[in-house]
Amino acid sequence: MLAHKHSMKAYNISKHHNFYTVGLNYKKADATTRGKFSLTGENIAALLAQAKVGGIDGLLVNSTCNRTELHGFAEHPFQLIKLLCDNTNGSIDEFQNVAYVHKNYNAINHLFRVGTGLDSQILGDFEIISQLKKSFARSKELGLTNHFLERLLNAIIQASKRIKNETEISSGATSVAFASVQYILARVSNISNKNILLFGTGKIGRNTCENLIKHTKNSHITLINRTREKAEKIAGRFHLIVKNYTDLAQELKKTDVLIVATGAQEPTIYKELIPADKQMHILDLSIPKNVDENVEDHPEVTLVHLDHLSVVTDKTLERRKKYIPQANEIINEVKDEFIQWLETRKFAPTIKALRDKLQDMKDAELDFQRKKMQDFNSEQAEIISNRIIQKITTQFANHLKSSPGGADASIDLIQKVFQIDNSSNE
Repeated sequence: MLAHKHSMKAYNISKHHNFYTVGLNYKKADATTRGKFSLTGENIAALLAQAKVGGIDGLLVNSTCNRTELHGFAEHPFQLIKLLCDNTNGSIDEFQNVAYVHKNYNAINHLFRVGTGLDSQILGDFEIISQLKKSFARSKELGLTNHFLERLLNAIIQASKRIKNETEISSGATSVAFASVQYILARVSNISNKNILLFGTGKIGRNTCENLIKHTKNSHITLINRTREKAEKIAGRFHLIVKNYTDLAQELKKTDVLIVATGAQEPTIYKELIPADKQMHILDLSIPKNVDENVEDHPEVTLVHLDHLSVVTDKTLERRKKYIPQANEIINEVKDEFIQWLETRKFAPTIKALRDKLQDMKDAELDFQRKKMQDFNSEQAEIISNRIIQKITTQFANHLKSSPGGADASIDLIQKVFQIDNSSNE
């Protein structure tokens, strides 16, 4: 019985079992605050382990430079908020200042918008889908996913693919990498001859680097990473020069453009590392910030953080806005199918219990008639009875499907009339 109740929870939203999204993003939380709530791989592993022990039976954790969100089933959203605050440097008070909490259908809506790039800092950024897939795989390993989450994620992936193929919302280059290159091209003259240093191998840094090579025709970009092997792997793909981490101070003396994507929890670049009279553009593409703001004490240094780059708007991004209504139509179409499935899952156990109840009534009645009638044809009676039961249950199922808003009241009524105990049926 307990095992069954647990598996039913995996399928639907019920009175005592709600699906929540708790999180914060670039809209209300600045880079410093997002940094406090950002989660490393280790933090996520610890959070998921804690959730499993705490009885959470479905959870996705998503932490990017623009947002940190937990999507999962809980009796109260505070369970999820506490998990987040326990595993980051942020406090509950700080979280409440910038946070949002979405419940059930609002949470589903939110996840559709996030997963299709409509809620991204740069409209039409589809990188979030691969991050959501990674979140799912991580949770699945620990047994923290369920049929609901899998079906929801697949629906979001489907909507995302359709928006990509049927609209031009992602036309032109996308994401912060694009904004970074736009920034550099606009402000650094003669870029193909400048010394560019990529410090760290964060995803945004790598994408920026790839875009820079494409647009600047610069063939002497240097890469430094704490782990040299990782640096060499990436350098090989992009034809970069690799230097040792110990060469950082030396390299900074000749760097014109520095791109920082180290993913460290504390600043890795600070003013003492940069020669006093050095002219340099520094792009900090990390959350939390990896460049100390004190580098701006040098008059020739220009520091730009991810958040500044993300608001770079140009004709391409303006053009994308035209496709939002079309994207919304696709989302609604796919989401409606998901909601219909969800509603069906909600009453499936009641319909099954009703069918079982009618079968019991039929079996008892046929047994009675068998004893009473001499030439009773059991086979024909079975066929007719089963067809009637099928027609009755289909009628009930159609009624529940056609009035999703009143499904709860109808389910209660069916359970009362037929004396069905839903906790005991499959």
